[in-house]
Amino acid sequence: MTGTATAFTADDYRARMERAAREAAGAGLAGLLVAPGPDLVWLTGYAPTAATERLTLLVLAPGRDPVLVVPTLEAPDAAKAVGAPALTLRDWTDGKDPYAATAALLDTAGRFGISDNAWAMHLLGLQKTLPATSYASLTEALPMLRAVKDAAELELMAAAGAAADATFEEIRKVRFAGRREREVGADLAGLLRRFGHSQVDFTIVASGPNGANPHHEVGDRVIERGDMVVLDFGGLKDGYGSDTSRTVHVGEPTEEERRVHDLVREAQEAGFRAVRPGVACQEVDRAARAVIAAAGYGEYFIHRTGHGIGVTTHEPPYMIEGEERPLVPGMCFSVEPGVYLPGRFGVRIEDIVTVTEDGGRRLNDTTRELVIVD
Repeated sequence: MTGTATAFTADDYRARMERAAREAAGAGLAGLLVAPGPDLVWLTGYAPTAATERLTLLVLAPGRDPVLVVPTLEAPDAAKAVGAPALTLRDWTDGKDPYAATAALLDTAGRFGISDNAWAMHLLGLQKTLPATSYASLTEALPMLRAVKDAAELELMAAAGAAADATFEEIRKVRFAGRREREVGADLAGLLRRFGHSQVDFTIVASGPNGANPHHEVGDRVIERGDMVVLDFGGLKDGYGSDTSRTVHVGEPTEEERRVHDLVREAQEAGFRAVRPGVACQEVDRAARAVIAAAGYGEYFIHRTGHGIGVTTHEPPYMIEGEERPLVPGMCFSVEPGVYLPGRFGVRIEDIVTVTEDGGRRLNDTTRELVIVD
């Protein structure tokens, strides 16, 4: 996890921590326990340089000031975080019991939300010290905590999307035929970094039959003329995520390949047009899926239509059947239908979309037509 962008102030982090505490109370929780990772960066701006076995934990409780429990040797770094003025640091030294120090801040019989990526040894240590407490993962208890982005966050999301778009515009100029997938993947990673990404999370280059595996990533297959190639790439720029997919063809495609690509493009457009405030997340999935099913390819669309994105590249909300949560302005998520024909080829087209007051806005804007590459 990289550090957060410099766009935010201590007041921004204070407001986030206050809102998180309020939402915890609204969910019937005694508070939140936030370990190093995306949630801690989003709430405080603090990202320890290395995750260690020493306990670091942000304690948020309604009506109480935020407290960050940190090892003494890491306290100076924590004090430099942008959000540090909005909280109290409580350090503990080696040889002392960090769970006892943390327990003093907690309701001894409360139920707490805890970061999904908290170490099991720390959760078990707290349970041993406070056996009457209980815990729920933050994804279960407060899945929408980071989902709605403010104006500054949306600017960073748009900048990350623009950098991914610039990457696609450059990658379509390189030679594909005769090169291995991993070579093109390395080109993608280099371009993402050139356009400002500090972290590359994935570079999928799935050529020919490999395109029928949505998560193929890269391999040693040599790309051939006549191949359909699924490109899916993204990462973090200034602490916020990009994720886009385009499918290109090496040389002239067949009529069937064009037809399937046009179908996926139509489905992606339908999913995008379904986006508006108050609509259930599942309706985005239904809109895209209906187009593909009506054309007889329903069984080959084998994943959800989208996932949330922010300080991580995959997070709630999810555009999937059964998710009845309504869309809210400021939510950001992918719309990425696909068709995957085993042993032959695949097609996926993906944009990041944010919900506006009256619809949706794409944060990716490269062509969705089938691009021919060499």
